[in-house]
Amino acid sequence: MSLLTKLNEDMKRAMRAKDKEKLSVIRMVKASLQNEAINLGVDELSQADELTILARELKQRNESYEEFKAAGRDDLCEKLSKEIDILSVYMPEQLSEAELEEVILDAIADLQVTSKKDFGKVMGNVMPKVKGKADGSLVQKLVQKNLN
Repeated sequence: MSLLTKLNEDMKRAMRAKDKEKLSVIRMVKASLQNEAINLGVDELSQADELTILARELKQRNESYEEFKAAGRDDLCEKLSKEIDILSVYMPEQLSEAELEEVILDAIADLQVTSKKDFGKVMGNVMPKVKGKADGSLVQKLVQKNLN
């Protein structure tokens, strides 16, 4: 089942349940997906594209949450926290740090890299494998740690 189909079904359920918050988040995500499809000039996005957009939406909300938390805006933090929970349902299960490190070590061994100069090669190899399953900043941190 594609993400768009799942969003449409959940949107109908949210309308019936009069869940305005969930409905709003789903509509925002659907709009982002449709805008991206228009920008790419395609009728339907691939699963990878859908996942990229969903990850971008989630990342924006996480960053905003951190900024609002630092500014002491608990009212906005609560709203964003609910949005993050709603969006997280549509994301694939995230890799643990140990699983992610294993993927990185495999990539380092496969590429036979030894220095920090090869950081880009390792990132280029790892990111497609963990797309949507791990945060890019965590991947970057672990790659740097393992290239020392």
